[in-house]
Amino acid sequence: MSQSENFSFGNETEIEDIGGGLKRQMLGYNHEIMAVKIWFDKGAIGYNHAHRHSQVTYVVEGEFHFNIDGVTTIMKPGDSCLIQPWADHGATCPTGGILIDTFSPPREDFLPPGTFDNIDREKLNAKPAEKK
Repeated sequence: MSQSENFSFGNETEIEDIGGGLKRQMLGYNHEIMAVKIWFDKGAIGYNHAHRHSQVTYVVEGEFHFNIDGVTTIMKPGDSCLIQPWADHGATCPTGGILIDTFSPPREDFLPPGTFDNIDREKLNAKPAEKK
């Protein structure tokens, strides 16, 4: 399936233990965007990494020490950050907490292989014809 259902219910959607005190729940996705909920145990670390996706992260609960391209900032509930494609980033959570991560394009590595195989990327990336 190349997109999630239109409605997602937290008590029915799988929560995946991704190790290191982190859990992830898919909130919704299609070929253009993805949102996930991430739980951090107290002291958990989202190790620095980089990817081609634009990312917006919103802090729901807890305190996070975010590092983006060498700049570290303490973020609390209600705060958010924009992570540009290929920016080196990570976070530690001294308190335990919850984030909402949104990605564009979606993180295909979070989905089963072949999820978007039926998408015509050339057609998707083509400039729309001008209206007359």
